[in-house]
Amino acid sequence: MSIPLTVEWRIITRGREQRVNQEDNTFEIVFDGYKLFPLDEPIDIMRHEDSDQIGTAKVKKLAMAEQKTVCTYQLVSLYSVN
Repeated sequence: MSIPLTVEWRIITRGREQRVNQEDNTFEIVFDGYKLFPLDEPIDIMRHEDSDQIGTAKVKKLAMAEQKTVCTYQLVSLYSVN
């Protein structure tokens, strides 16, 4: 039995991220399906697939269950708030 898994190299938020901790800029986002991100490595954050990069993050934790991926990441730098 195979499990569909997508390897990602950027986080595309579509505005669905939720702040977890104000002090260390930690956010959480839930994706449909199983997605694998590099842990503790800088990756791009984008609002949409065709938009400009808005910042850089490091993924701190991944949890996968019931066809969902919960990604907790720390915002390292922010380029634009728009």
